[in-house]
Amino acid sequence: MFKDNLLSVSSRPAGKTSPRWWWLGLLALCLLGGGTYFLLTNLGDAQPRARKHGPESPDKGVPVVVATARQSNVDVYLSGLGTVTPLNTVTVKSRVDGQLIKVMFKEGQFVHAGDLLAEIDPRPFEVQLTQAEGQLAHDQALLKNAELDLERYQTLFAQDSIAKQQVDTQAALVRQYQGSLKTDQGQIDNAKLQLVYTRITAPISGRVGLRQVDPGNIIHASDQNGLVVITQLQPISVLFTITEDNLPRVMKALQAGEKLPVDAYNREGKVKLASGFLLTADNQIDPTTGTVKLRAQFSNDDYALFPNQFVNVRMLVSVKADATVINTAAILRGNQGTYIYVMKPDQTVTVRPVKTGPTQGDLIAIDSGLAPGESVVIDGTDKLREGAKVEPISRRAGERKGGQ
Repeated sequence: MFKDNLLSVSSRPAGKTSPRWWWLGLLALCLLGGGTYFLLTNLGDAQPRARKHGPESPDKGVPVVVATARQSNVDVYLSGLGTVTPLNTVTVKSRVDGQLIKVMFKEGQFVHAGDLLAEIDPRPFEVQLTQAEGQLAHDQALLKNAELDLERYQTLFAQDSIAKQQVDTQAALVRQYQGSLKTDQGQIDNAKLQLVYTRITAPISGRVGLRQVDPGNIIHASDQNGLVVITQLQPISVLFTITEDNLPRVMKALQAGEKLPVDAYNREGKVKLASGFLLTADNQIDPTTGTVKLRAQFSNDDYALFPNQFVNVRMLVSVKADATVINTAAILRGNQGTYIYVMKPDQTVTVRPVKTGPTQGDLIAIDSGLAPGESVVIDGTDKLREGAKVEPISRRAGERKGGQ
């Protein structure tokens, strides 16, 4: 049988294809046709889908945030850098020489005028007082005797028993002793005064600093450092400067008796430290800087201001009533000056030059170039140009204005 099969295979006519290979070819043609149909069908559907989900229409506006200009009162401030300066600062010194025996204050303590601060050994001055009083008693006795002799001489002169010269000499001696009594009384008063100076009291109310001398030391009236420094903190003042161009309006208010409000802020200008009023202005302008010094006074109830502290000062000089205001973010600056983008009713923008005025917080006054009620672009201006189409959106939610 094996031989028969070999014979049947080898006996097939040459040039004829096997039925198996024919079916394989037919299957490949069917697959090729189906794939081509699938591709053509999906490409045809893809074009409308691409058009459906493609980029937005070029007629759609640029999304921007707009705000409406309105009328409001704007406070006009003058700003400057100031230094906290006490109204009174006293270096407490001894007015007599002696040994410091007592110190009654604590460093950093608040004292009142007249409070006892320290004591100097009073014994040397008590001795001086005793000596002066003794000299006065001595001269009083001499004066009494001289006055009695003068009365006798005057009686004898009336009897023509002595010369007039002797009477005049005795009268001069009486006057001499009277002068000595005045000198003695002055010595007593001086000794009493020196004795008072042994008790050192506070000349002003304020806060004492660090003690410069310890008890037991000999102190002198000529000592440079003194015993302690007292600084008045309530009220306290701030010295600051303004330009000479702003001086007329300030002087006008001062001459009218107005107390211009002044606020003191920290170095960053964000935290208000105290509120006060303008006290006075200097009597001359600094020619090197073109500025003038002003002094403002603060009650400083919470001790927020400290001597020699640097602060930012804002002084209210006037109020601009019914000014046209917009957000400061709308203001742009270029070669032609300041300008804004104003949205017209057809939702296109136009460039509008404006003249700005004072600012208050996030608002700025527009002196000219804008009317209340007009819409101004405050965000998204970097993508705009003259006549550009815009679409107002909400700043918070990023949604189109009006819920669109």
